[in-house]
Amino acid sequence: MARPPLGQNFLIDKNIVRKIVRAAQLQPGETVLEVGPGRGILTEALLDASGLVVAIELDAALCGRLRETFGARPNFRLIQGDAVTFDYAQVPSPFLVVANLPYYVSTPLLFRLLDQGRRVDRLVLMLQEEVAARLAAAPGSREYGVLSVAAQFRCDVRLAFKVPASCFRPSPKVGSAVVALTPLARPRVAVGDERLFFRVVRGSFAHRRKALPNSLRDEGFDAAKTAAALEKAGIAPRRRAETLSIEEFAALTDALSPGPPRSDGNVRKDVLY
Repeated sequence: MARPPLGQNFLIDKNIVRKIVRAAQLQPGETVLEVGPGRGILTEALLDASGLVVAIELDAALCGRLRETFGARPNFRLIQGDAVTFDYAQVPSPFLVVANLPYYVSTPLLFRLLDQGRRVDRLVLMLQEEVAARLAAAPGSREYGVLSVAAQFRCDVRLAFKVPASCFRPSPKVGSAVVALTPLARPRVAVGDERLFFRVVRGSFAHRRKALPNSLRDEGFDAAKTAAALEKAGIAPRRRAETLSIEEFAALTDALSPGPPRSDGNVRKDVLY
């Protein structure tokens, strides 16, 4: 029985499973991490198409079912635990992530996975359709926001396909989509202070209907310094956050805090919430 508090909507459509596996472009011998395998419909396909499959499942009853079904497979490794707090150093690298992420923890879990940096080759994730759209959104669109900038700062993002609610049991109340993320060798733009970069992004989007100077002022940025930084970066003060590209956010950040480029190599999730 599915437990709604754990965000369990089990995939039942094998055609969707095949599409996910194709989108992941799995190769024999590759290591795959699956988060939330549930009843194992995707797990079976991953075991057939790749090398080692490491599955992380929180639900004890489901773990028992997975052990019974796949325990004899030599390339199956099951870990009972919480993927949000899991130590991903336990997974042999490099690895792929292929998963139907529980919707209630999808955003914090996504950033935990992106924090793995070069240990992850690519991610193919089933997400709430709204979240997937935000990840892939371009400047100027309604969906473009902090999540878009944060994901695209570290990855190439591609919306692969949508998944109807009828493909799950129980059927979720929202649509789903599969998104493919390929981590970049280095951040898309160089910034002098990566932490400040995400603080600027978050502050800019905090009041979406306000122009940048007003939104940043309301988030604690000095008005005079912001005005000077916008002029230096060549950004008109009347513009709103949703119109800025990642490159423009980087230019604004460096204008606010000049210095040599540096990065800690991770998406700073601690400044995104």
